[in-house]
Amino acid sequence: MSEVWRNDNAVQLLINGEAFFDSVFQAIEAAREEVLIETFILFEDQVGRRLQQALIGAAQRGVRVEVLVDGYGTADLGAQFLRELGEAGVHLQAFDPRPRLLGMRTNLFRRLHRKIVVVDGETGFIGGINYSADHLLTSGPMAKQDYAVKLQGPIVADLHQATLTLLDDTSRVRRQTRPWLTPRQPLDADSRGARLCLLIRDNQAHRDDIERQYLHAIRQANQRIIIANAYFFPGYRLLRELRDAARRGVAVTLILQGMPDMPLVRLCSRLLYNYLLRDGVQIREYTQRPLHGKVAVVDERWSTVGSSNLDPLSLSLNLEANVVIDDRDFNQRLHDHLAELAQGHCKAVTLQRVLRGYWWRAPLIFLSFHFLRHFPAMVGMFPAHSPKLAPLGPVVPEPAESAQEGL
Repeated sequence: MSEVWRNDNAVQLLINGEAFFDSVFQAIEAAREEVLIETFILFEDQVGRRLQQALIGAAQRGVRVEVLVDGYGTADLGAQFLRELGEAGVHLQAFDPRPRLLGMRTNLFRRLHRKIVVVDGETGFIGGINYSADHLLTSGPMAKQDYAVKLQGPIVADLHQATLTLLDDTSRVRRQTRPWLTPRQPLDADSRGARLCLLIRDNQAHRDDIERQYLHAIRQANQRIIIANAYFFPGYRLLRELRDAARRGVAVTLILQGMPDMPLVRLCSRLLYNYLLRDGVQIREYTQRPLHGKVAVVDERWSTVGSSNLDPLSLSLNLEANVVIDDRDFNQRLHDHLAELAQGHCKAVTLQRVLRGYWWRAPLIFLSFHFLRHFPAMVGMFPAHSPKLAPLGPVVPEPAESAQEGL
């Protein structure tokens, strides 16, 4: 495997929007040179406005601020919201925006689904949390359960490079990446000596990097696997490896949606339950609120946190980013949280319950398996167009002296 591993990183687990937003906004407010952000969704709600004000404040201090949002996920920002960002000097762009057809968004596939933040080349964030109030537990019973990590160490340079590469590949402007810098304020880490690898999925050279790391970890497992994933409809190879791991005695637990924000996704996942349960995989449906996480632990060292679901969109179409963390302390921290989630806030799914159902499940299960087996090949038949970036809001000329800052 060709992934590049970085040693001696500090890692902090951030659970839900409260922890993530506070940490990100504090980092932006302390920024001195550069803020880079990628996100699928930016809503103009209480979270979006807090982000807007933090970015405006940074830009007004002379910090170079670049924000890249997805043209589908972030489609309805108001003119005044955009104008205020642009007039402050924030560079806000949309990834592959498309015109609407009869009022409907048409850019459904090959989306920018990554969630990355890099501040001053010192501190990075990666996970599954968008900038929207539905990631705050105070927003009500449909608040999303989700995860991110805050990082310091050599891995931050890889996050920086990944974001600049995406900006450069689409805008054809070449900018020099920077080495990781020692942070002025070390984070309160779950581990300070972690070995990390950044994985991206794109439609060119990295089509299956995230899936291959999952497959490798599952094949090597000999004790335990816990996967908490919002949209679970993975490829046939991953399903087979999970089943084989359970057969050889590995404790395999899946934490999936029991209170879904998209009911169709839950139906698709349930079509796979019989195949997994009959070979000993344990399935828990999280019922406290919608599960939006994309995290996993394997044995006592391997963990992953990121944006990639285990479904056809994430594994075969979208631009995604995960970190794999090889560290005992972080693995234990995430494992203990997921184990408590499974025991205290989930409903166990039994084979008897799955077999008791509608007569039409059998043909649907058959069709689903063949779909999963051949979906990557089907996707490969369609060319991946070259995405473009488009500025959002007014274009404000940049002062000549600041154009080179933070490069």
